[in-house]
Amino acid sequence: MSSLNLDDFTDLIERPDGGVRRDAEARRERLVVPPGSLGRLDDLGEWLAAAQGSVPVRPVERPRLVLFAGDHGVAELGVSARPAGSAAELVREILAGGRPVAVLARRLDVPVRVVDMALDCAPDAFPADVVRHRVRRGSGRIDVEDALTPEEAEAAFRAGVAVADEEADSGTDLVVLGDVSVGGTTAAGVLVAALCGTDASVVTGRGGLAIDDLAWMRKCAAIRDALRRARPVLGDQLQLLAAVGGADLAAMTGFLLQCAVRKVPVVLDGVVAAACALVGQRIAFRAPDWWLAGHSSGEPGQAKALDRMALEPLLDQGVRVGEGAGALLALPLVRAAAALAAELPERTGEPGGEPVKDSLEDFT
Repeated sequence: MSSLNLDDFTDLIERPDGGVRRDAEARRERLVVPPGSLGRLDDLGEWLAAAQGSVPVRPVERPRLVLFAGDHGVAELGVSARPAGSAAELVREILAGGRPVAVLARRLDVPVRVVDMALDCAPDAFPADVVRHRVRRGSGRIDVEDALTPEEAEAAFRAGVAVADEEADSGTDLVVLGDVSVGGTTAAGVLVAALCGTDASVVTGRGGLAIDDLAWMRKCAAIRDALRRARPVLGDQLQLLAAVGGADLAAMTGFLLQCAVRKVPVVLDGVVAAACALVGQRIAFRAPDWWLAGHSSGEPGQAKALDRMALEPLLDQGVRVGEGAGALLALPLVRAAAALAAELPERTGEPGGEPVKDSLEDFT
């Protein structure tokens, strides 16, 4: 019998401080630029203030990119443009600094953490800090078998919780969350379709490295078959992750929930992160208040999941490469919102009046 009670997260997760958000909104009304003139940056600054419990908002000084990695057995069906079991190659390229997300992280001065949960390679292929949370070698083929045993699903979920605690304890003040997987978007599509009560064709996308029509039809069929296996366990989110998720997805779900417990804001990347967030919402309905959607990846499953959680992507640049790259692009926007909210001066005239200096000549 498992000692893990997911219902505990409902009690442990609080919403970002509403009183602080009202104070941030009141301060915004007093700034020298008219309310609404900064568009969505106003809302973003106020959200961050509430998440931090601080007015004025503090700058984001210690962000971290966290990537959960794993291979999925369903990739054997030819549902991905990459060969089955090849996620380890992507991890090597990221660690060597050769992937787009590594370049962006280097330029933005953001540390990168890769967590191997189920890569299809020998455990000694990567440094100990990458592989120490690994649950198994590859996840099961979800169209015909469970991705994980119940024990593996719990271990992966707990690993995600542990990683969130490690980040919070180290002083990380915002996480950009992504995945490095082959077959992961197929598992994510199953989770989204199951939780949103929709058909496979509605959530089946082309993936980061776009697949052709035949591969899309194979992917759609795999999601359809896995959906039949998912529906009987919809009432138990850990069983759902074991049946049709995977070790990386289970870990990401635990990570997201524990970040909400620890009050660490998270920027979500693509469809895999969105699917895990949707599972997290089922477990603790207040948890999505701690998450931002970094960008629109173009995956229909991501759009469906974000709509269900009422999360609007910050950016839409057509970035489909995955691995956290699109969400990392949103980080400067978050930092800009924090800087504007904290550093713009307040009006110096009477409350509700115009600033004392109201012409160009007054400022020279």
